[in-house]
Amino acid sequence: MNRKRLILRIKFKGKYHEIDLTYLLENWGAPFIVSFMILLITAAVYLAIGNELLANLLAEYAYYALVIGVILQIVVYIKYERKQTHNT
Repeated sequence: MNRKRLILRIKFKGKYHEIDLTYLLENWGAPFIVSFMILLITAAVYLAIGNELLANLLAEYAYYALVIGVILQIVVYIKYERKQTHNT
């Protein structure tokens, strides 16, 4: 089976480093779910320092990212299940 690969190559301190991002091709919702976690942690930090307005806004965006991520994960799951039933 020939699978597509997504490799990110970064030069840092004179050395090249490769990061395999193939997982993102198979799980479309993953970046949105990771964004949700980052936004929610950032919102908690802003809430702790007293900026409630920005914390609420970030939490709202985090919620939207989570909803999009879960919907995309469901779509990928359904797509994967259909592919499995056709291959058997």
